[in-house]
Amino acid sequence: MSSRKSVFRFIALFAALLLPTAAFAHVGHGDTAGFMHGFEHPAGGLDHALAMIAVGMFAANLGGRGLWAVPLTFVAVMAAGGALGIAGIAVPFVEIGIALSVVVLGLVVALQWKSPVPLAMLLVGAFAIFHGYAHGAEMPADTSGAAYAAGFMLATALLHVAGIALGLGIAKNGNAYWARTAQFGGAAILLAGVAILAGMI
Repeated sequence: MSSRKSVFRFIALFAALLLPTAAFAHVGHGDTAGFMHGFEHPAGGLDHALAMIAVGMFAANLGGRGLWAVPLTFVAVMAAGGALGIAGIAVPFVEIGIALSVVVLGLVVALQWKSPVPLAMLLVGAFAIFHGYAHGAEMPADTSGAAYAAGFMLATALLHVAGIALGLGIAKNGNAYWARTAQFGGAAILLAGVAILAGMI
């Protein structure tokens, strides 16, 4: 399967995943507000945005099945983490887990690591729990949980697609300069994660 077909398949899978809950964003003002709160949350924090883009770049580097399986795993597990946060079930070390995700995923991109797809899915899934929990725990009390979840899942998917597009765009050039650019990008994400982690400890 070509990279272009894989990207279209990936986007279609996200659309199918989001359709049942996205409808809640259009049935009333409260649900619309919930959707918008959820949509704004992932992009509102540098740690979340960097991790989402890194997941997309990691998936682009893996190619094939990893191109859609890795980001889809992140969104699915993140939704479960969000449910834990909304329910108020305690998950320890959430902020540290989020910061570590930026460090580790930045390192993965910097090293251009070609891991087996199941291992990549396990890695991103482990970090997705923390990101999802943070989204769920910070949901405003007066919003619809389903609409809010649809919002942060869609925003996350779009950030993944941005990372995939960036990664595929770099790979398409196929020369050492652009490959080095991807590595520097991953290193910058890693350093940002270290800075975030150092600020919390």
